[in-house]
Amino acid sequence: MTVEILRYTAFSAEPGGGNPAGVVLDAGGLDDARMLGIAAELGYSETAFLTAPPEDLAAPAGRGFTVRYFSPKAEVPFCGHATVATAVALAERTGPGELVFATRAGTVPVSVTKDPDGTLRATLTSVEPHLEEIGAADLAEALAALDWPAADLDPAFPPKIAYAGARHLVLGAATRERLADLSYDFARLEALMRRLDLTTVQLVHRTAPDAFDVRNPFPVGGVVEDPATGAAAAAFGAYARELGLVPADVSLTLHQGTDMGRPGVLTVELRAGDPRVRVGGAGARIR
Repeated sequence: MTVEILRYTAFSAEPGGGNPAGVVLDAGGLDDARMLGIAAELGYSETAFLTAPPEDLAAPAGRGFTVRYFSPKAEVPFCGHATVATAVALAERTGPGELVFATRAGTVPVSVTKDPDGTLRATLTSVEPHLEEIGAADLAEALAALDWPAADLDPAFPPKIAYAGARHLVLGAATRERLADLSYDFARLEALMRRLDLTTVQLVHRTAPDAFDVRNPFPVGGVVEDPATGAAAAAFGAYARELGLVPADVSLTLHQGTDMGRPGVLTVELRAGDPRVRVGGAGARIR
């Protein structure tokens, strides 16, 4: 069968910024092997595949979908940037509004709006997040794989595993120079991440009370670094709130991809009394 593979970037209004994702709006005739093959051939960190929604999915008529996400190496339970890219692709065809995605991680509502200049922006609402401890030996192995001395960690950001649809190890860099110098042992970090069931490592450096620079090694997906990571942004929002690093009700700005030449901006919204995290940004088709 002929498969239409769309290419969109997420968390940037410019095709050359943000994180590229593949989008297949009609994947009903594809099996797992074919989806994985398409993702591998495309080479982006993730590709989203849409099929009909489950019968019990509560969604506006024609605006609910089952979505699966594949990296070049494996299926992942949830991907934020491919969710934003998919929502923008759908909005170009059916208009802004509310969408609902049934994912392996759970139900993810997405709201799409249009700026006066025509830029489409999508905001996803994560599944309920949580934090986990990381053992001392596993942390030491992560730092060794990254070639990060423990003294280069920011003590204000204790290492934790954070989940908001996928699992991410959060590490704080004490300086921007530490964050910029990313040269790691790909195979060693991949082995640790597979053992701990991690999707990425979320490396963060605080630049202002409500702003952070972030980077995301992604060896388990077959790429060295993810340019903009919505799932990790959601996990980090939950992490920052639970540890009292930010107010319970706040909008955070995450800058990612700058060190890769693909700058992107992710907005992370926390609402007091709601454990879920909202992550949003612009999207654009890659021509």
